[in-house]
Amino acid sequence: MEPTLNNRTDHRLAALSLWLHDIAGARGLDVATLQPASSDASFRRYFRLQAGSGTAIVMDAPPQQEDCRPFLHVTGLLAQTGVKVPKVLAQNLDEGFLLLSDLGDQTYYQAIQAGLDDTQLQTLYRNALKALVQMQHTPVSGLPAYDIERLSQELTVFPEWYAQRHCQASLNDTELQALHGIFELLVTENVRQPNVFVHRDFHSPNLMVSHDGLPGVIDYQDALAGPITYDIASLVMDARTTWEEPQQLDWAIRYWEAARAAGLPVASDFADFHQAYEYMSLQRNLRILGVFARLSHRDGKHHYLDHIPRVNAYARQVASRYNAFRPLLRLLDKLENRQISVGYTF
Repeated sequence: MEPTLNNRTDHRLAALSLWLHDIAGARGLDVATLQPASSDASFRRYFRLQAGSGTAIVMDAPPQQEDCRPFLHVTGLLAQTGVKVPKVLAQNLDEGFLLLSDLGDQTYYQAIQAGLDDTQLQTLYRNALKALVQMQHTPVSGLPAYDIERLSQELTVFPEWYAQRHCQASLNDTELQALHGIFELLVTENVRQPNVFVHRDFHSPNLMVSHDGLPGVIDYQDALAGPITYDIASLVMDARTTWEEPQQLDWAIRYWEAARAAGLPVASDFADFHQAYEYMSLQRNLRILGVFARLSHRDGKHHYLDHIPRVNAYARQVASRYNAFRPLLRLLDKLENRQISVGYTF
């Protein structure tokens, strides 16, 4: 693979190629087959290459911006629980390179985009629910706490990057006070939930299609010990795939029943559980609006804007159900009107 990127020398790729050549004999690697596999919202990127009769994945995580150690730690925790995660085949922490087993070449998101009938879709997602229940039994030793401070800090991207930068809206004192009151309510309610292992992005782009049952799980290096409803909210209100409310409820009920049967600390009444995961989803989706706006305006990753209407709709779904969030609904109305007035098409 030619070590170039955007018509200039890619020094990371050159160093990666040298490392792979060093370990090629022991691992049966064909370095000439190295090809991009994917990238994400961070500085990490991934490659695939031939390894013996199969393939392997290479993670490139620049040490100046990324740390491979949390990935390795969480991989060990999940493997203990039996979650299907990549095996670490080789590592070079000084340079930020990992060689991983390949869990497949199709994510749930890609499978959905390619087209699934309802039976295929339901099979995938019922397996994902089983994997989620299994994952939530994972020990949380050494994981940071998803506490009041972290939950509160994450919401600051909504007014700064979504409202002010992306929508070009100035919020007056009354609107800011109302918004902070809503943030306080969300954080107070969400932090009260029982804590379990939290993936943080347990949704279609991070679940690998498997033909032998439970999905492969990836991109879990930012895992925390936090609210039990966070990951089911991620799954049923997927920032990359639109699920209508009846489908959300079907999967949420199936998860709740399975979690109760497995002894996980979900609410004993589904109505209470439903409100808890909706509050969690609202917090998550407000954060995502800010993060996606920041990825576009600060980092030049403009394709994230394609998902903002969907995330906005999920936020509206919850805000319109509870009186406490009516001020937020009015604010979202204002922001959408402001978007239209400055030429946005979503």
